[in-house]
Amino acid sequence: MKRSRISRKALHLAAREWCYAGFTVVELMVAFAIAGLLLALVAPGFRNTIAASELRERSDALMQAMTVARGEAIKRGVRVDVCPSVDHVVCSATAPWAAGWLTFVNETGIDSPALGATVLRRERPAPPGITIAANRPIADYLSFTSLGHARRHDGALQMGTFVVCRSGQNATKVVLANSGRVRVDTTREACP
Repeated sequence: MKRSRISRKALHLAAREWCYAGFTVVELMVAFAIAGLLLALVAPGFRNTIAASELRERSDALMQAMTVARGEAIKRGVRVDVCPSVDHVVCSATAPWAAGWLTFVNETGIDSPALGATVLRRERPAPPGITIAANRPIADYLSFTSLGHARRHDGALQMGTFVVCRSGQNATKVVLANSGRVRVDTTREACP
């Protein structure tokens, strides 16, 4: 058997060429063009995913606020309210729920936190484009009694549905049952 020998000089030249191997400008331009096309194809779907995620987050935050209010009302043995609030200090019956809300202990039975009332949570506003609409029984405020039932301040039954929407998405409903329990329903109803 014959063995071929590679000279040291040939080995050195091969190693040197390998060290300087790289991409040409044309190859880089083609790679960036392909990456740009792929990004342009994926971006709309990614935007929809983010919009759906924000919608679900607001629905979950509303459900969690009601669940916490109900639990605290039972635990403390007093009424706990959730109300829309623009400034996160006082309730506003005219404020949209998308502006944010307060969860507070309501020992006085009035529509806004009394001076020195315990505020359990202050929820931030919804991202731009998200609306939260409520039907009449729950449009102004939610109130949970010490038994965990949803009742208005005048004692009337309080139940209803919040519709959380964003244009181009399906509506999400947060439903408050007469027992005080809350659930989130994803619908096939398109938001306006």
